[in-house]
Amino acid sequence: MSLRQKVLQGGIFLALREGCGIILSLVSIVLLTRMIGPQQYGLYAAVFGIFTYLYNLGQFGVLVYLVRMEEERRQIYHQAFTLLLVIGLVLMSGLWLGGFFWLEQWINLPRFGEVAKVMLSALPLTLINQVPLAKLERQLDYRTIAMIELANQFTYNLIALPLAFSGFGVWAMVIGWLGQQVQDSILLFTQSRYRPQFAWQPQLVQEIVQYSLGFSAANWAFQLRSLVNPLLIGRFAGAEAVAYVALAVRMVDVLSFVRTSTYRISISALAQMQSQIPRLRKALSDGMNLQVLALGPLLAMASWFGPILIPYLFGAKWIPVMSVFPLIAFSALWSSLFNLHSSTLYVLQRNWQVALFHILHIILFAGGACLLVPRFGLLGYGWAEVATLLGYGLIHFYVVQAIGNPDYRIAFLWCSAFGLSLFCYQIGWWAIFPLLVVGLWSETRQTVGQYIQQVRGAK
Repeated sequence: MSLRQKVLQGGIFLALREGCGIILSLVSIVLLTRMIGPQQYGLYAAVFGIFTYLYNLGQFGVLVYLVRMEEERRQIYHQAFTLLLVIGLVLMSGLWLGGFFWLEQWINLPRFGEVAKVMLSALPLTLINQVPLAKLERQLDYRTIAMIELANQFTYNLIALPLAFSGFGVWAMVIGWLGQQVQDSILLFTQSRYRPQFAWQPQLVQEIVQYSLGFSAANWAFQLRSLVNPLLIGRFAGAEAVAYVALAVRMVDVLSFVRTSTYRISISALAQMQSQIPRLRKALSDGMNLQVLALGPLLAMASWFGPILIPYLFGAKWIPVMSVFPLIAFSALWSSLFNLHSSTLYVLQRNWQVALFHILHIILFAGGACLLVPRFGLLGYGWAEVATLLGYGLIHFYVVQAIGNPDYRIAFLWCSAFGLSLFCYQIGWWAIFPLLVVGLWSETRQTVGQYIQQVRGAK
């Protein structure tokens, strides 16, 4: 099977998995939020946001190193396993030696410490899962990955929903999540046929760290955004506001399933053409168009129908979600235009350039949130998201340096039209008119037709 066929097949499997995952996520979100309420959901979201950051911190870029290494050696997998286990144990020890106390004092949400101690203690287990996952990704076995992730989602719902119905509150989600992590570990190690061993070779550790440090710095900086909701919204606006932001972000994430799938497979795919600059530039330009085309309609429809559906699906208590959703969706839509820029720089080993972009991004986001959240609450968070768009000029500059100027023309027009339509309730329904014009534009119809033919031809 050719690389192109493997990439397309892998992308299809991941997209199908994400599509099925959307259905499960929607059912889960609707039922859980109605049963446990904003305050309990906000408590879980606050802890999960901190877990997400520490999890990304602990990965240390090892997954990308394993996927991208030129020669597959068993000893490298063993060394990566040992390194991730050590990192996980160090992070967990730091939390128990004082981290939990500091977090409780700062966030000051009832029962935060109890939930945090349970969830964050799972860090070592979740980190070592990166090794068998990398083995599967290196083989472009996205069919197996997709099936494992879908099975994990089923397990979460099978555990969390009955417990929530029985009145377990936030613990329904916590126990469901723990069950999901245990099953994920079992399936990954089984399906990858990786049998871990302890190893410690200083030279090999140095090799992994040297490659991973730039990637890790970029990732650490960007993932700081996951702390803004629990640390700033939680402190200044309370658990319910954390829940509203978390649900709005979750809605955007669920609707962005194609973007997520594309990003995951992009590093493996783009790495195969890193020495062919014109081909790489063309892939990036087409990727931008497809990202906007896939994400724009879903975000627009959610923004149009959300105010009508939210009270019926989630309950009247969740109506404030739609006050911040358009701003978060607007930021996500424009960020999709640059989603593959980071992947391109990673495969060209320009990790520190991505790190500098992410540092600028988090300065704009966290700085904007610090200024705006205490004054405007939920809307302050949304406008802080929009402020991050100012930083995309930097990553564009780096990409132009590396491979030349991608073709932004069609993607920019589509993004502008979809972005304006998100605010139809705020500025009037005339905001949809530019989207209609762009949709009828001959260049749009021609470009979409070409992509459809390419997909059919690749089957």
